[in-house]
Amino acid sequence: MSALIERPDDNLWILRVRGVLKKSELDATQSRFARNAQQGGEAKLLVLLEAFEGWEPGASWDNLDFFITYGDSITKIAFVGDPRWEVDAMAFVGAGIRKAPVRFFAPMDETAASEWLAS
Repeated sequence: MSALIERPDDNLWILRVRGVLKKSELDATQSRFARNAQQGGEAKLLVLLEAFEGWEPGASWDNLDFFITYGDSITKIAFVGDPRWEVDAMAFVGAGIRKAPVRFFAPMDETAASEWLAS
């Protein structure tokens, strides 16, 4: 599986993405998050790009339903991954468009990413 989401505490979600992110796997993780958001929960999201190879080619990535419905439930997003993915990852989550601040950290700065999310 290329995407796995876990919830170590009430308002922190960790999304681990390895290899090529498949649209079906992202949809599954978004569904799990949506169940929490429907209960009125807010969340901070830590995205760990581990040996990330990009997004599934040919998939329809233009559906904004999740972003429109649940985007405000996410109060901060931190990416940790190879800096070559920074521009694409920031565009993918709508950094600059969404209300939540989004930052990208290099793998050696995972602790700094966690600290930023906690602040």
